[in-house]
Amino acid sequence: MDKIYFDNAATTEIDPLVLSSINVVMKENYGNPSSTHSFGRSSRALVEKARKKVAEKFNVSSREIFFTSGGTESDNMVLISAVRDLNVQTIVTTKIEHHAVLNVVKYLEKIYSIKIIYLKLNKDGCINYNDLEKVLSSNNSKKLVSLMHVNNEIGTVLDIQKVGDICKKYKSLFHSDTVQSIGRYRIDLSSLNIDFIVGSAHKFHGPKGIGFLYVNKNSNIDSIIIGGKQERGLRAGTESVHNICGLETALNLAYQNLEKDKNHIKRLKNHFISELKLKIPAIKFNANCDDLKSNTYTLLNVCLPISKEKSVLLEFNLDIKGIACSRGSACQSGSLKGSHVLNEILNDSDLEKPSIRFSFSKFNTINEVDQVVDSLKSFIESN
Repeated sequence: MDKIYFDNAATTEIDPLVLSSINVVMKENYGNPSSTHSFGRSSRALVEKARKKVAEKFNVSSREIFFTSGGTESDNMVLISAVRDLNVQTIVTTKIEHHAVLNVVKYLEKIYSIKIIYLKLNKDGCINYNDLEKVLSSNNSKKLVSLMHVNNEIGTVLDIQKVGDICKKYKSLFHSDTVQSIGRYRIDLSSLNIDFIVGSAHKFHGPKGIGFLYVNKNSNIDSIIIGGKQERGLRAGTESVHNICGLETALNLAYQNLEKDKNHIKRLKNHFISELKLKIPAIKFNANCDDLKSNTYTLLNVCLPISKEKSVLLEFNLDIKGIACSRGSACQSGSLKGSHVLNEILNDSDLEKPSIRFSFSKFNTINEVDQVVDSLKSFIESN
């Protein structure tokens, strides 16, 4: 049985060229990059080359790029340090952020007694930019705005240009979790008013356990990991050289093939939408995700016309057929509360029905889409 992987928002298949680059480095460049001998200098050169290449993709200085273990660590570092070291007294965010943000701001509220303001959302999960401006102009407390670029469950896309301009107007810091958009969208940080963004290699066909943090040169933060002086004192711990090189290769490939891959994935999503509408007319597309003008091209979140009792067997049925998808973020797998994102935007009737997220990559095919649609139709029509 051929398996179908439609859970690329959770993680992606590693590209063979990335795997090859990692293997070479692991074999030939095993020196500690902090060591001063030739083995160490060789590893250090690879790390700094990768840092420079990542910086070039975003049109920033290499000194503004720091390697971390991924999105969660990077988000934690920004939020905790902003409150602890930069005197941020108010964090402005939404209730549909990733838990790497939501759970941290709750922690900071408890420990530091800071104020958390959650912006209201429309039915599609989008903020009102006028509301953001009102909040930032409301008092003189130092504020940090934390809003993700592309939502990992429903695919809404934030206008980071507009948010950045509003934040600059009111002298507020702006942090955006860009984990779902890095490698899929071009982000020119030299033209945007953003203080912090984060990336995670396994979201763009790189290895797990490695990511990066961009820190604007005018927005200094301090380390939350106590140890050595690696990453210019911001992130203690020996650098994972092979994974850093894997991240570099994956990001290079993503940018080299960005338009080609984007067009391919758009065709998949458009075909998926048209086939679902044709074969399952009662289906609903959560958060307007069937509109590529307002939603990302990488995922589709659908509410299926199935009873609550029958929905218990849905994921089991799909998994037996070798189809991988999800009901939400992999980070909340096993939670009895369901998706915190969908709980914010769906009505009680739709929350009783199963919602499934399908997310795509360059390795998926039209034939796979057809097989998934037929499997869904068959399950819905079965007794």
